[in-house]
Amino acid sequence: MEKHISIEVKNLYKDFSVYSDKANTVKERLIRLGKGKKEKREILKDINLTIKKGEAVALIGVNGSGKSTLLKLMTKIIYPNKGKVETHGKLTSLLELGAGFHPDFSGRENIYFNASIFGLTKKEIDSRLEQIIEFSELGKFIDNPVRTYSSGMYMRLAFAVAINVDAEILLVDEILSVGDQHFQEKCLNKMKELRKEGKTMVFVTHSLGSARELCDRAVWLANGEIRMDGKANEVIDKYLEETR
Repeated sequence: MEKHISIEVKNLYKDFSVYSDKANTVKERLIRLGKGKKEKREILKDINLTIKKGEAVALIGVNGSGKSTLLKLMTKIIYPNKGKVETHGKLTSLLELGAGFHPDFSGRENIYFNASIFGLTKKEIDSRLEQIIEFSELGKFIDNPVRTYSSGMYMRLAFAVAINVDAEILLVDEILSVGDQHFQEKCLNKMKELRKEGKTMVFVTHSLGSARELCDRAVWLANGEIRMDGKANEVIDKYLEETR
């Protein structure tokens, strides 16, 4: 991979097996033994995509178009059936809300767990702890078990950790759709700062206004294929024109 490239997706295919007539009890399983139908659903078809360092790219498309699957393949949470994904640089992601959090431990304890997953040492986390807590705006709730948190509180904590691990690539999936307007704007402003610092960002969103504001490029996925790839405003305008 060339040094100026952050992410390269080559001839990528991904399908999932879907089973119909799912049995809910042991008796039903025995009755339906061998009768369940297995269907392969092709989610992504021959995707080729190169994202340069410092680019902010929005993945847009209707539900089921393959956006989130592509993002998960970039993080290597799942793997392709064919093709490959290469990344160059330290990567952090906000895909599953609160992923990596232990529900019985406090927000403070989970900061240490989560940040260590991203490769930070205890000393490095110590030096950023107050900054993370301050950004999360959790205040006294930081020492409560995260199982008591609302989805918005989870998002605040997850985002606050993710932006403080010195990653070069940030992958975000609809995280800004959770929480109040104030915090959504705060997150968007922080992502603009990270963009100015030269971070690479891939942003899955249905908020086309945020995509226009944050991204210089958009990739429109339709039925598992790239329908259009280009300047954010041009791609979004075409998408709106055809999906109204």
